[in-house]
Amino acid sequence: MNFLPLIESKREGRTLSPKQIQDLVHEFTAGTIPDYQLAAFLMAVFFRGLTTEETTVLTLAMRDSGDVLKFPKDPRPLVDKHSTGGVGDKVSLPLAPLLACLGFRVPMISGRGLGITGGTLDKLDSIPGFQTLLPAGRITEIVQEVGCVICGQTDRMVPADKKLYALRDVTGTVPSIPLIVASILSKKLAESLDALVLDVKFGCAAFMQTKAEARKLAKAMVALGNECGVNTRAILTDMNTPLGRAAGNWLEVKESVACLERRTGVPPVPRADDLRELVRTFAAHLLVQTGKAKSLAAAHKQTEDCLNSGAPRRKWDEMIVAQGANLDAFNQKLARAHTAPVVRELKADKLGRVSKCDARLIGEVIRDLGAGRLTKESAINYDVGVDQLAKPGEPVKAGATLVRIHAANRAQGDAACARLTAAFAVSVRPPQTPPLISEVITL
Repeated sequence: MNFLPLIESKREGRTLSPKQIQDLVHEFTAGTIPDYQLAAFLMAVFFRGLTTEETTVLTLAMRDSGDVLKFPKDPRPLVDKHSTGGVGDKVSLPLAPLLACLGFRVPMISGRGLGITGGTLDKLDSIPGFQTLLPAGRITEIVQEVGCVICGQTDRMVPADKKLYALRDVTGTVPSIPLIVASILSKKLAESLDALVLDVKFGCAAFMQTKAEARKLAKAMVALGNECGVNTRAILTDMNTPLGRAAGNWLEVKESVACLERRTGVPPVPRADDLRELVRTFAAHLLVQTGKAKSLAAAHKQTEDCLNSGAPRRKWDEMIVAQGANLDAFNQKLARAHTAPVVRELKADKLGRVSKCDARLIGEVIRDLGAGRLTKESAINYDVGVDQLAKPGEPVKAGATLVRIHAANRAQGDAACARLTAAFAVSVRPPQTPPLISEVITL
């Protein structure tokens, strides 16, 4: 195809026809459009935008550029959750087995982290033997037999998005709402879902810094998801403070398991209420979206009862074994106090209440410890990170632990400890802490 007129049309702000968009997706997936022309087109979209119809056509064309998961008829609805990413965001791990125990099928296609944003697949790679890359047929089998799977997209799923995102990442066009919407929803629509809940984060460590930006993105995704036949809603959540008490791949797996466990008769394990709150909230909304609960209040009770039953913890084991994990090795690793060679603690220097726990700075430190990527080729150290995070509003005494650092060596531990001093503040007066859940966006 002659691609130049499409670049010129979008440069001038004109609307492209559905066939033009479908043809260009087909051609760049096939590799017949040069990267420099596609880069020019992306920049034109960045400045001129896309109409709702153009975004819809682009999303569906990207979905149809490869395989779409097919599932047999089943009374269990197909559901999923997607997060725009943050520090300590491990919700997907406990949520998938909980949803399976609530009578859903969960084909959760996840991604890897870049920069300070942790990736679900990187966390799962810290489990001995766990396989994150599965063929489409095996994904379907596990979903039908176990009820849930968490894995990466296959080479043949949404190849158009892989090519587009690689160019967006190096051409400064990532923060385009139509392109973000098409990227996220093309992958989710390839799962053949009945319902989808979106966690759209805002704050210092989020992709969208302000609540207004997050709301704009959420509304666009909710509108398009529903237009494409998937019952979709979005929840705006705060990402100025890390989610949970731990951040770092293996440390987040440990915290996820603790969230699923009913620990009676043993000393309580510190749990982050915000993690459990989001897990319960997303599950409750999906129960309402699919008609399995008549109200959010009833749905919340249903999710709480299910979590307390211990069934989601057993489902977790079933899921990881189905994906190749060595359960004995996993449990042995889980029983260890820590797996990193060096552990350091940052202590409070005075009595008071925590008034700051800066998610961005903490995320940068964790990345530099080796838990995150500066580039897509960066090697990951799965055992480093932080835990025992003190959260805003909590009382602390002088000498109390603000954060525990897990490092590969003493020098890295000392450097991280020095940098993290600026991430925390302790004040005499209780701080004003914003709510974790800010708004629910529906049609």
